[in-house]
Amino acid sequence: MNIAGFASIIASIVIWAAQGGQASKAEEKAHGERFGIFVGLWAPTFFILANRLELAAQDAES
Repeated sequence: MNIAGFASIIASIVIWAAQGGQASKAEEKAHGERFGIFVGLWAPTFFILANRLELAAQDAES
């Protein structure tokens, strides 16, 4: 899950750049920014899931 969180951060930057985050047209730039932010918002969820899975694994050991 931690890897997925970091991948989400990297993917959001790549998507922003590839989908027009640096475009000259306002519509293309806005689309790239929104899509990049959308994917970037997944990262906290993945990190929370990683924490919960780690806690569940510790509880299972004891």
